[in-house]
Amino acid sequence: MTFEEFKETLGQPQPPEGLSVHLKALWYNAKGEWKQAHDLIDHLEDATSAHVHAYLHRVEGDLWNARYWYNRAKQPECKSSLQEEWESLLRMLLKH
Repeated sequence: MTFEEFKETLGQPQPPEGLSVHLKALWYNAKGEWKQAHDLIDHLEDATSAHVHAYLHRVEGDLWNARYWYNRAKQPECKSSLQEEWESLLRMLLKH
């Protein structure tokens, strides 16, 4: 799936079949369903999940918690806009 194809799915009521949990979380977040996005990631321990988790806490405005998760992901704290970070995460995840 390409970046543009993913963005086109945001007009659908459900995420497309076969998305990773990380892509589903970004999909739900883009639809304004932060809790659903967070619930998908909250219990996962891997670095990619921690990176998405950090972004979600940044969206929430909980910067202390976001910093904790950036540290767990071994990623620098993101200083770009939320939209830019979402797009960057999406592009990274679509490459995997």
